[in-house]
Amino acid sequence: MTVTGSAPRIAAPIPTEDDPEMSDETKIRFEEAVERSKSLPKQPPAVMLDMYGLFKQATSGDASGKRPGAFDIRGRAKYDAWSSRKGMAAETAMTEYVAYVEKLAAQS
Repeated sequence: MTVTGSAPRIAAPIPTEDDPEMSDETKIRFEEAVERSKSLPKQPPAVMLDMYGLFKQATSGDASGKRPGAFDIRGRAKYDAWSSRKGMAAETAMTEYVAYVEKLAAQS
């Protein structure tokens, strides 16, 4: 199975770590970027994994749980993309995600 398609699908408001220092503008821009990413053309797996890692770090913080086994190639790649962002602040992840989507939108 390959990792292609648009950004992670979300149905509800994006849960983020409670960070009183995070600006509302950053959260709004992030939510808009997530919606915009859904209309981007299909992207290569490496791009999708970068976006996934930033999205998960922004919304869930550091990777948790066990790393999927060797036979779960897709799950393992996603976990590794998320885990590679360990220690990154949610606001930083949001800002980088927004910049990534803007770059991809400009290329299409």
